[in-house]
Amino acid sequence: QVHLVESGGGLVQPGESLRLSCTASGRVNSPNSMGFYRQAPGKERELAATITSYGSAGYLDSVKGRFTISRDNAKNTVYLQMNNLKREDTGVYFCTYTDTEEYWGQGTQVTVSS
Repeated sequence: QVHLVESGGGLVQPGESLRLSCTASGRVNSPNSMGFYRQAPGKERELAATITSYGSAGYLDSVKGRFTISRDNAKNTVYLQMNNLKREDTGVYFCTYTDTEEYWGQGTQVTVSS
């Protein structure tokens, strides 16, 4: 089992920044992939950003240039730096960890509103 703990969500105004963190513990193997999905009210869950343990990253088109995902393999932690946040970035952000199985965090709320 892998346990994921997320932090860093909150309420911000449009144009502001937030940084999400997610730490994996338990049966963490390498290589693996970690990332963040998000789900807005009434919408499907979508993959916002992902990064492999080798450092290869991928992004949802709508967040490219604004979000940066990074990781510290020694700490089994992934970070999502979100800049120039927009109202449409509002939602619950879920951390994921994948090796031969997939695990999900409990989610953290991000609200972008003036």
